[in-house]
Amino acid sequence: MRRAGLAPSALDLIGVTVGPGSFTGIRIGLGAARGIAHVIGARVIGVTGFEAVAAGLARASLGGYILIAIESRREDLYVQVFDHAHVAVEGPMAITPSALDERLAGIIGAAPLLVAGDAAERAASNLSRRPHTMVAVSSVPRAAGVLRAALCRARLHVTSAKPMPFYLRPPDVTFSKRGR
Repeated sequence: MRRAGLAPSALDLIGVTVGPGSFTGIRIGLGAARGIAHVIGARVIGVTGFEAVAAGLARASLGGYILIAIESRREDLYVQVFDHAHVAVEGPMAITPSALDERLAGIIGAAPLLVAGDAAERAASNLSRRPHTMVAVSSVPRAAGVLRAALCRARLHVTSAKPMPFYLRPPDVTFSKRGR
């Protein structure tokens, strides 16, 4: 803000990712965004990592679909399919790489596909039977993508009062019944 010559109060919107991602990282990011917004009177708009990656991609003339694949740090991948206009075709899911090709065939048939996200290469390596598949290398969620996705939500009035963490799988840690 200082380098831009703007006062913090010039911000009226703060974009933040809500997940999927690390439990602690998501909660820290949301807490920081809420705290900053509270102090300066800005709105907070949460977007998923899938939306951030899709918004960070140039509007492709691919004419097909975009598969955003995010690393889960487990056997499965977190994925979501978007159309060429970056509109979600269906909700996010956790899926094993070996089941990805068949699942995509059921959603988009044999249409051209752009695979993006930090797990794009891992996902694409399991799509050997799909013709017309391209990989967007180094297409991780970036601040510019978060901003574009948040601004899009704001323009469409698709916002929630309080962004909440988004997880695709339950936490790895549980409490014993005796410890409750």
